[in-house]
Amino acid sequence: MKIAVVGTGYVGLVTGTCFAEVGNHVTCVDIDEKKVSAMRKGAIPIYEPGLEEIFLRNIEQDRLKFSVDLEEGVQGAEVIFLALPTPPNEDGSADLSYILDVAEKLGPLLKSYTVIINKSTVPVGTAEKVKDIITKKTDIEFDIASNPEFLREGCAVEDFMHPDRIVIGSGSERARKLLGSLYEPITRSEEVPVFWMDERSAEITKYAANSFLAAKISFINEVANLCKILGADVDLVRAGIGSDRRIGNRFLFPGIGYGGSCFPKDVQALQKTAIDTGYTLRTIDALIEVNEHQKHLLFENVKNYFGADLAGKSFTLWGLSYKPQTDDIREAPSIYLINDLIESGASVRVYDPEAMENMKKQYKDKYDESVLYFADDPYSAADGSDALLIVTEWSVFLEPDFKLLAEKLKSPIVFDGRNIYSLETMRQHGFFYDSVGRPTVQLTS
Repeated sequence: MKIAVVGTGYVGLVTGTCFAEVGNHVTCVDIDEKKVSAMRKGAIPIYEPGLEEIFLRNIEQDRLKFSVDLEEGVQGAEVIFLALPTPPNEDGSADLSYILDVAEKLGPLLKSYTVIINKSTVPVGTAEKVKDIITKKTDIEFDIASNPEFLREGCAVEDFMHPDRIVIGSGSERARKLLGSLYEPITRSEEVPVFWMDERSAEITKYAANSFLAAKISFINEVANLCKILGADVDLVRAGIGSDRRIGNRFLFPGIGYGGSCFPKDVQALQKTAIDTGYTLRTIDALIEVNEHQKHLLFENVKNYFGADLAGKSFTLWGLSYKPQTDDIREAPSIYLINDLIESGASVRVYDPEAMENMKKQYKDKYDESVLYFADDPYSAADGSDALLIVTEWSVFLEPDFKLLAEKLKSPIVFDGRNIYSLETMRQHGFFYDSVGRPTVQLTS
C-alpha cells in the first residue's frame, strides 16, 4: 500500500518507519528542510531504541522516503496519516493550527479516493473539522478516520509492532475495510484486538487513557508523600496494592511527577474539553494539582536539608530526560528542578546519556559553565557537589561505584526522585539518602 505520513516527530516517524517495515511504501512529509535532508542521508532525528535499524533498512530498500513537498508526498497515497504537533494553548486547549492548515492544503491535492487519518492526539470533534475543511476544497471522494496512537517513548517500535489494541474511529465501511487491510500484518500474527468505533469516541479514548495513567501516577505520589510523613515505605505499599488484579502494578511507581510530550498536554486538553461543555472533571483537576506539586518535591527536600539559602551550593543532577530510553525533555521534571536551584542561588552540574544536546538547546547562552555545567560522565558531574539528585532512572545509574561517588561529592548525600536504590544499600555505603515515600537513611558518623 502507498502511504503518506505528514509530520516526522516521534509518532510520525515511528508510524511511517514501521508501516514501511511490514512492506508498504511510505513517504514522510515535513516542512523542516534541514531535517528532511538529514533523514534522506540516513540520520535519524530522535533517540528511540530499535528505530534506527529499521529506519536505515527501509531507506536502503526504497520503501521509506522523505519530502518537504506535500503534493509530492501524498501523490498516489491511498492513506494519509496526519501526525502533527498539537501543543497546548495558554488556556490548556490543544492547538490544532498545524492540522487544520494541512487540511486546507490537502483538498486540492486529492486525485482519487483516500482515507485521511488523524494520528495526532486531538480533541473531540477534530475529525469533523478536518472533514469540513477538505470537503470545501475537493469533489474527490474521501473519508476521515481517527486512529490514536498508544506509543510509549523508549518502547515505541515494540508498541507499534506488538500493540495491546488498535483503536479506529470511522463510520465508513469502505475506510474500515482499507484500514483493516493496512493493519492486518500487525493484527494477524498475534490476534491483536481492533476496536472499531465512531470518530468522537476514538478521539476521547486517547485522552481518557492517558489521563487515567496520569491519575495512577499522581495517586501513588500522594500515597508516597503520606508514607513519608507516617514513616511507612511506599515500595511495600505499592507491592501490596499492585498485586490486586483490579489495580495492577504498572504506573504505580512514585517519583517527581510525570512529564513528556503527552501526559501534561493531554490531561490539560481533556480538562479544557470538559470546561467548554460546562462540566468539571474533578479528578483531572486534582491530578494536575498533585503533579505540579510533585515536580518541585526534590527541590523542597533539598531546602529542608540545606536551608532556604542555597547560594554557593552546588548540586549534581543525574538524568535530564523525562523518562529513560528517550532524549525527550518536554515538561521534564529536570527543567523545573534546574530552574528552582539556580533561582535559589545554587549552581548545577548535569549528566544524561542521551538528552544533553536537547537540554543545551533549552538553556542556550542563558548561563555560563559556573552556573550550569554539562559534564561528560556521571562522576565528573558529581565532582565537588554538595549533593547528588537522581532525576531519571537510566540503567547506567543503577549500579554506580558508590565509593568513587562518595569521593567525588563533598559529602555522601543523595536525593533520589526515582527510588532506584535500596535503603539498605545506601545505609551500607554510609550515604545520607532521601527518597520518595520511604524512610530517610541518615549519615553515619
